[in-house]
Amino acid sequence: MKRTPITVLGAGSWGTALAIRLAVNHNNTCLWGHEPEVMATLERERQNRQFLPGISFPEQLSIEADLSLAVHQGRDLLIAVPSHALREVLTRAAPALESGSRIAWATKGLENRSGKFMHEVLEEVLGTRYPSAVLSGPTFAQEVAAGLPTALTVASNNPPFANALASRLHGKTMRVYTSDDIIGVQLGGTVKNVLAIAAGISDGLQLGANSRAALITRGLAEIIRLGDALSARRETLMGLAGVGDLILTCTDDQSRNRRLGLALGRGTPLEIAIREIGQVVEGFNTAREVVRLARHYKVDMPISEQVFRVLHENLSPGEAVHNLLARELKAESH
Repeated sequence: MKRTPITVLGAGSWGTALAIRLAVNHNNTCLWGHEPEVMATLERERQNRQFLPGISFPEQLSIEADLSLAVHQGRDLLIAVPSHALREVLTRAAPALESGSRIAWATKGLENRSGKFMHEVLEEVLGTRYPSAVLSGPTFAQEVAAGLPTALTVASNNPPFANALASRLHGKTMRVYTSDDIIGVQLGGTVKNVLAIAAGISDGLQLGANSRAALITRGLAEIIRLGDALSARRETLMGLAGVGDLILTCTDDQSRNRRLGLALGRGTPLEIAIREIGQVVEGFNTAREVVRLARHYKVDMPISEQVFRVLHENLSPGEAVHNLLARELKAESH
């Protein structure tokens, strides 16, 4: 299984990093991206200078600009595109899929406007005939591509596929765990982006380490409350895909979401902050969808609510902090 070809769809930093690791682990790997000129450059230079400069592609990593040809090259697909692009990529890839295809995604977030989880988008486009899995955990693309120690989780209702994908990724510097809690793994990787913006705002306002620790802890409580409403397992949310990813994105400036919060806390206008980051900041749209989900299930998520208001209702970061501190007293367990 480990040497069966696999195709990665999405040539951004995360997709490229995953493709590099798969190829390093002796998987014949094909990497596809939607811009032919960019893919030609990757093939010529044998590295992704824009997102992962200085990290050379292994020999077993091939580059393909034609989506149908890329899909045909691997029985298994690993999709690593932003959440807003997943539906389009699946729709375009569908005609090239074969009866034995298996599909995994490393996309974090909820679909913009519909608020659907990625597995729901996949089922709407392709039905349930293909084994599927989600890959998530505390991972920065640069460190994964460089081969620094990393651990993550593969969740699937199909144990053979989960084990096969874990085997492909598992190596000297990457430890991969399996799970069947698809909702929990996706939820942790979704809400943490919103909370990372909150942590960035706090640090941008120079509110101190105490404030950051409180935000992370109470943010985890928000994730768990929403997880309970969605029947996610608490042990998942206390694991790599939950608290692990939350700590990572809230505390390190490699996180685009944290960097957005830092800029807002320092007074940078939203449009300028997003433009300067230069890549998709998943938490921007996700904040709106998470708040909609919380309101639908009547789950109290005050930190996420204030982040949403800062991003989409022109609330100032200072006012958001005031609103959080002015809330009535209550027991910590509520």
